[in-house]
Amino acid sequence: MYEAVYAHPDGNSTVARHALTAADSDYNGIVVRNHGNEPAEYDADAISDAYDIDVAAGVEVRADDPSRASGFVGNYRSDRTVVVVHGGDRRINRFAVEQPTVDVLAHPMREDGDFNHVLANAAADNGVRVEFDFGPVLRSSGGSRVRAIKELRKLRELVADAGAPFVVSASPSTHLQIRAPRDIIAVGETIGFDADTVREGLTEWGRVVERNRERQSDAVIEPGVRLERDADDIE
Repeated sequence: MYEAVYAHPDGNSTVARHALTAADSDYNGIVVRNHGNEPAEYDADAISDAYDIDVAAGVEVRADDPSRASGFVGNYRSDRTVVVVHGGDRRINRFAVEQPTVDVLAHPMREDGDFNHVLANAAADNGVRVEFDFGPVLRSSGGSRVRAIKELRKLRELVADAGAPFVVSASPSTHLQIRAPRDIIAVGETIGFDADTVREGLTEWGRVVERNRERQSDAVIEPGVRLERDADDIE
C-alpha cells in the first residue's frame, strides 16, 4: 500500500522524512505529489535504499482553466510517474476525468467542487482514478468535518455506481499527518466505507506506479506495443 504526500516546499517535511515515517507505518511506498509550481528536490533511489520503501515521482497539476491544465499534463506526463490533477473546480474536474493521460483526479469535492454521475462515468471510461481524500476528516472538526464526511459518502456512491477506479489518501503535508494503513481503514469504516474498499484505494497507487514505470521503460514503444529482445542480443 502507498501514501501520496506533499513534501517540502509544498509541505512541511522532506521527502526523506515522509519516507521514513511511511516505512515505519508499514507502507510499501510513497508518491511525491507536489504541485508543479513547487517541486521537491530529492534523490528517490537513495531514499528508497535508505528506508527500504519505494519513492515515486509524481506531480499534482493545479490550474485555473482546462487549457492550462492540459498544457501542464502534457509537460509532465513523460517524466513523472504519477500525474494527478488538483480538482474542486467543476471545469477542472470534467477536464481531468476526460483525459486518459491523467492518473488521478484529486479531492474533486473540495472548494464546493461538483462531481456527479456523468463525471463518474467518464472517469470509468477513461481509467482516471477518483481520490477519496480522508485528510479533511482527519484534520478538521465540527461542521467542516461533517461536510467532509457527507461529501466522501456522496463521492463513494457515485464512484461505486459507475464502477470508476479510485485511490485513497490522507493527503499528508507533514510526516506527522501520516497514518498507518490500519488507521486509515478504521477511519474509513467509521464514516461508512468498508475495509476492503479503503485497502483497495491505498493499494491502487502502487498499481499506477508499476504500470506507468513499465510504460516509460525502453521496452515499451507505445501503449500495447513492446520491444522484445532475442536472448542472443542480451549479454
